Amino acid sequence: MLLFGWHVWRGESGRRYRFKITLTKAGIPPDGVSGVYVFVRRRFVFFLEPLYVGKATSFRERLLGHEKWGRAYWFYGATERHVCRIQDVREREVAEEDLIRGLKPPMNDMMVPRDAKDKPVHAELRQKRGWWPFGAQARSAHA
Repeated sequence: MLLFGWHVWRGESGRRYRFKITLTKAGIPPDGVSGVYVFVRRRFVFFLEPLYVGKATSFRERLLGHEKWGRAYWFYGATERHVCRIQDVREREVAEEDLIRGLKPPMNDMMVPRDAKDKPVHAELRQKRGWWPFGAQARSAHA
Protein backbone atom coordinates (compact mmCIF):
# COMPACT_ATOMS: atom_id res chain seq x y z
CA MET A 1 0.00 0.00 0.00
CA LEU A 2 1.24 3.45 -0.89
CA LEU A 3 0.34 6.50 1.11
CA PHE A 4 -1.93 7.79 -1.67
CA GLY A 5 -2.42 5.65 -4.74
CA TRP A 6 -4.01 2.23 -4.26
CA HIS A 7 -5.51 0.35 -1.34
CA VAL A 8 -6.90 -3.18 -1.07
CA TRP A 9 -10.12 -3.81 0.86
CA ARG A 10 -11.13 -7.40 1.68
CA GLY A 11 -14.76 -8.60 1.62
CA GLU A 12 -16.46 -11.15 3.85
CA SER A 13 -15.74 -13.87 1.28
CA GLY A 14 -12.00 -13.19 1.54
CA ARG A 15 -11.84 -11.69 -1.95
CA ARG A 16 -9.60 -8.66 -2.33
CA TYR A 17 -10.72 -5.54 -4.19
CA ARG A 18 -8.13 -2.99 -5.37
CA PHE A 19 -9.28 0.62 -5.01
CA LYS A 20 -7.80 3.85 -6.35
CA ILE A 21 -7.59 6.57 -3.69
CA THR A 22 -9.11 9.90 -4.76
CA LEU A 23 -8.69 13.03 -2.66
CA THR A 24 -10.17 15.63 -5.03
CA LYS A 25 -12.79 15.92 -7.77
CA ALA A 26 -10.03 15.59 -10.35
CA GLY A 27 -9.30 12.05 -9.16
CA ILE A 28 -12.84 10.80 -9.76
CA PRO A 29 -13.03 8.77 -13.00
CA PRO A 30 -14.78 10.33 -16.04
CA ASP A 31 -18.46 9.86 -16.98
CA GLY A 32 -19.56 6.36 -17.86
CA VAL A 33 -17.08 4.55 -15.59
CA SER A 34 -18.89 2.38 -13.06
CA GLY A 35 -17.97 0.38 -9.99
CA VAL A 36 -17.90 0.35 -6.20
CA TYR A 37 -16.75 3.20 -3.93
CA VAL A 38 -15.86 3.60 -0.25
CA PHE A 39 -15.89 6.74 1.88
CA VAL A 40 -12.84 6.52 4.15
CA ARG A 41 -11.48 8.22 7.26
CA ARG A 42 -7.69 8.23 7.44
CA ARG A 43 -6.12 8.33 10.89
CA PHE A 44 -2.42 8.60 11.62
CA VAL A 45 -1.38 8.23 7.95
CA PHE A 46 -1.77 4.45 7.51
CA PHE A 47 -4.88 3.60 9.55
CA LEU A 48 -7.91 3.61 7.26
CA GLU A 49 -11.50 3.21 8.45
CA PRO A 50 -14.29 2.53 5.91
CA LEU A 51 -17.36 4.65 6.60
CA TYR A 52 -19.70 3.89 3.69
CA VAL A 53 -19.70 1.45 0.75
CA GLY A 54 -21.81 2.03 -2.35
CA LYS A 55 -22.05 1.23 -6.05
CA ALA A 56 -22.39 3.58 -9.02
CA THR A 57 -23.17 3.29 -12.71
CA SER A 58 -21.21 6.52 -13.20
CA PHE A 59 -18.70 7.61 -10.54
CA ARG A 60 -18.73 11.24 -11.62
CA GLU A 61 -22.51 11.57 -11.47
CA ARG A 62 -22.83 9.64 -8.20
CA LEU A 63 -19.93 10.98 -6.14
CA LEU A 64 -20.21 14.66 -6.95
CA GLY A 65 -22.99 15.87 -4.66
CA HIS A 66 -23.53 12.49 -2.97
CA GLU A 67 -26.28 12.72 -0.32
CA LYS A 68 -24.16 10.98 2.34
CA TRP A 69 -20.84 12.74 1.71
CA GLY A 70 -21.72 15.76 3.90
CA ARG A 71 -22.51 13.55 6.89
CA ALA A 72 -19.44 11.40 6.22
CA TYR A 73 -17.21 14.48 6.05
CA TRP A 74 -18.60 16.57 8.92
CA PHE A 75 -19.75 13.95 11.43
CA TYR A 76 -17.49 10.97 10.72
CA GLY A 77 -14.38 12.83 9.50
CA ALA A 78 -14.13 11.30 6.00
CA THR A 79 -10.93 12.35 4.27
CA GLU A 80 -11.08 10.55 0.93
CA ARG A 81 -13.02 8.37 -1.49
CA HIS A 82 -11.76 5.06 -2.86
CA VAL A 83 -13.04 3.80 -6.23
CA CYS A 84 -12.87 0.32 -7.79
CA ARG A 85 -13.89 -0.02 -11.45
CA ILE A 86 -16.33 -2.88 -12.09
CA GLN A 87 -18.33 -2.62 -15.33
CA ASP A 88 -20.65 -5.66 -14.95
CA VAL A 89 -23.85 -4.90 -13.01
CA ARG A 90 -24.05 -8.30 -11.27
CA GLU A 91 -20.37 -8.20 -10.25
CA ARG A 92 -20.89 -4.70 -8.84
CA GLU A 93 -23.84 -5.84 -6.71
CA VAL A 94 -21.94 -8.86 -5.39
CA ALA A 95 -18.82 -6.79 -4.65
CA GLU A 96 -20.86 -4.16 -2.81
CA GLU A 97 -22.57 -6.74 -0.61
CA ASP A 98 -19.31 -8.62 0.01
CA LEU A 99 -17.55 -5.42 1.12
CA ILE A 100 -20.43 -4.21 3.30
CA ARG A 101 -20.66 -7.57 5.06
CA GLY A 102 -16.89 -7.74 5.51
CA LEU A 103 -16.09 -4.14 6.48
CA LYS A 104 -19.33 -3.33 8.37
CA PRO A 105 -19.13 0.44 7.74
CA PRO A 106 -21.08 2.56 10.25
CA MET A 107 -23.00 4.56 7.62
CA ASN A 108 -24.42 1.52 5.77
CA ASP A 109 -27.81 0.45 7.07
CA MET A 110 -28.62 -2.35 4.62
CA MET A 111 -26.73 -5.63 4.02
CA VAL A 112 -24.81 -5.43 7.30
CA PRO A 113 -25.13 -8.82 9.04
CA ARG A 114 -26.94 -8.49 12.37
CA ASP A 115 -26.36 -12.04 13.69
CA ALA A 116 -25.01 -15.47 12.71
CA LYS A 117 -28.24 -16.43 10.90
CA ASP A 118 -28.19 -13.40 8.58
CA LYS A 119 -27.19 -14.94 5.25
CA PRO A 120 -25.87 -13.09 2.16
CA VAL A 121 -28.40 -12.10 -0.51
CA HIS A 122 -26.27 -13.30 -3.45
CA ALA A 123 -25.76 -17.05 -3.86
CA GLU A 124 -22.11 -16.56 -4.92
CA LEU A 125 -21.26 -15.20 -1.47
CA ARG A 126 -23.06 -18.03 0.32
CA GLN A 127 -20.99 -20.57 -1.62
CA LYS A 128 -17.62 -18.83 -1.12
CA ARG A 129 -17.44 -19.20 2.65
CA GLY A 130 -19.62 -22.30 3.02
CA TRP A 131 -22.42 -20.37 4.68
CA TRP A 132 -24.50 -22.58 7.00
CA PRO A 133 -28.13 -21.59 7.59
CA PHE A 134 -27.95 -22.10 11.37
CA GLY A 135 -24.78 -20.11 12.09
CA ALA A 136 -21.22 -21.05 13.04
CA GLN A 137 -22.25 -22.53 16.39
CA ALA A 138 -24.57 -25.11 14.80
CA ARG A 139 -21.96 -26.00 12.15
CA SER A 140 -19.39 -26.89 14.83
CA ALA A 141 -22.00 -28.87 16.79
CA HIS A 142 -22.74 -31.04 13.72
CA ALA A 143 -19.07 -31.76 13.01
